[in-house]
Amino acid sequence: MDNEKYFYQKELETADRDRLAEYQLGRFREMAKKLWGNNMFYTNKWQQAGIAGPEELITWENFKKLPFTNKHELVENQLNNSPYGTNLTEPLEKYVRFHQTSGTTGKPLKWLDTSESWHNWAECWAYVLKAAGVDANDSVYFPFSFGPFVGFWSAFSAAQLIGAMAIPGGGQDTPTRLNFIMENKPTVICCTPSYALRLAEVAEEMGYDLREAGVKATIHAGEPGASIPATRDKIAKAWGSRVYDHHGMTEVGAISFTCTCDQPGVHLNEAEFILEILNPETGEPVESGQAGELVVTNLGRIGMPVVRYRTGDEVKPIFDTCGCGRNFIRMDGGILGRVDDMLIVRGVNVFPSAIENIVRRFPQIDEFQIEVYKERQMDEVNLIVEISEEKWSEEDIKVTVEKLREQLRADLQIRVACHLVPANTLPRFEMKAKRLVRVEKPSVSG
Repeated sequence: MDNEKYFYQKELETADRDRLAEYQLGRFREMAKKLWGNNMFYTNKWQQAGIAGPEELITWENFKKLPFTNKHELVENQLNNSPYGTNLTEPLEKYVRFHQTSGTTGKPLKWLDTSESWHNWAECWAYVLKAAGVDANDSVYFPFSFGPFVGFWSAFSAAQLIGAMAIPGGGQDTPTRLNFIMENKPTVICCTPSYALRLAEVAEEMGYDLREAGVKATIHAGEPGASIPATRDKIAKAWGSRVYDHHGMTEVGAISFTCTCDQPGVHLNEAEFILEILNPETGEPVESGQAGELVVTNLGRIGMPVVRYRTGDEVKPIFDTCGCGRNFIRMDGGILGRVDDMLIVRGVNVFPSAIENIVRRFPQIDEFQIEVYKERQMDEVNLIVEISEEKWSEEDIKVTVEKLREQLRADLQIRVACHLVPANTLPRFEMKAKRLVRVEKPSVSG
């Protein structure tokens, strides 16, 4: 593919690995100079690691001597230096945006952006939109509640940056959003994978066929679902559109995107980030096809940066050139899961995304939840599924649950308890879905 339409910065996106490494190191050197003496979080952290000044950070060898940053120390820094911590490069009056993490895994992190840093956020999302073929001819609808969670705020700014029409869908319930979509026919939808499926579920109840809405692309973030084949296929079938994946983090930015090429993998944006994929135990780089932890350094969000940030995301890198022409590292299967979410069930490593990929193959299943509990000091899994008795016969439901059990055993090589609950029992999610819950004992058994 050699179409300018699908690139935001084609020269960088198609640069060879040596040119890209030279570019990244040059930008990092400039950032390090700005941080030293201004950003006390990193100045102190690097001094404690034996770095005498930014002039030492001129080679990749020295860069890799820098200590990792983790979320726990950022949270602790904000608790000890309330309210925003010491990871600020500019005086407070220079900051124009406030966001915070969702807090699903602990104390929320507060995150501030200067005008320059926020523009960088938008540019990172511009790569995502352009790779999906979005341009000034498109209208992009955001069925998203615009609160303090960063979510699609930066995507909204990016749509405006590339000249597309950005349409907010905050403060509306699901039926109202569907009415809007059917009436105004936006060409692109940005939401979580879970909410795309929820919109499809309610559309069916309302008698709408979303394939008639004229949506050419759905772009997803917040969960790994759009890189899970069965989930991606289910969204594509419901909407009649191409499905694109993206992932990012409040404290990092918009890191990755999928392209229009049919080759596997989610591109990591190496024009705006240094991305390392390391063995979480040894800290050494992994080879192509091996799983490792994604470690991120942002290069343009200087107002409140992260350097060698351990994301906790488990990924498998692909290092070859994509059919779209990009040389960026790709993640095979997107985010496989959180390093700390991986379950060891009777000696077998199981990621929640692997369970979702199996569940989504069954169109009868509307929603699911994974309960994890301890039995004899080991993790056990209880899978709860919801199937509508109005849509499916008792025999269909019985066969579905049995086939689900068989598929889980065949794919995961373990037996997983599966239990059925009535329709509309399980929670629905507009924002980041939380389907993995830890419980003392299974809520459904027998």
